[in-house]
Amino acid sequence: LSPEAYKVLRKHGTERAGTSPLNAEKRAGEFICAGCAAPLYDASAKYESGTGWPSFYRAKDGAVGTSIDKSIFTTRTEVHCARCGGHLGHVFDDGPEPTGLRYCMNGAAMKFMPEK
Repeated sequence: LSPEAYKVLRKHGTERAGTSPLNAEKRAGEFICAGCAAPLYDASAKYESGTGWPSFYRAKDGAVGTSIDKSIFTTRTEVHCARCGGHLGHVFDDGPEPTGLRYCMNGAAMKFMPEK
């Protein structure tokens, strides 16, 4: 793991907004966990949220788990890899249809695998 991926996945860190090259990724393919290579999100579920982090409206079935995060002044829903438990980001209920969810992910926690 890169130092940045380790900080995010294993220490629950957050990368600075707008710094991930995955923000600009528009190709078909899937986003996988940088810690264990588990498939997390299909590129077709990615959208521009304006937050500065890669955002998705749906995770792959069984790919992620959630827990309550009270580490800052508010309660948030943390998202982690269902396989390795690595911290990915947070999910909010202000996303687009059809789910209404915004999975706001740290790019450092993922890798992109383009469709062949």
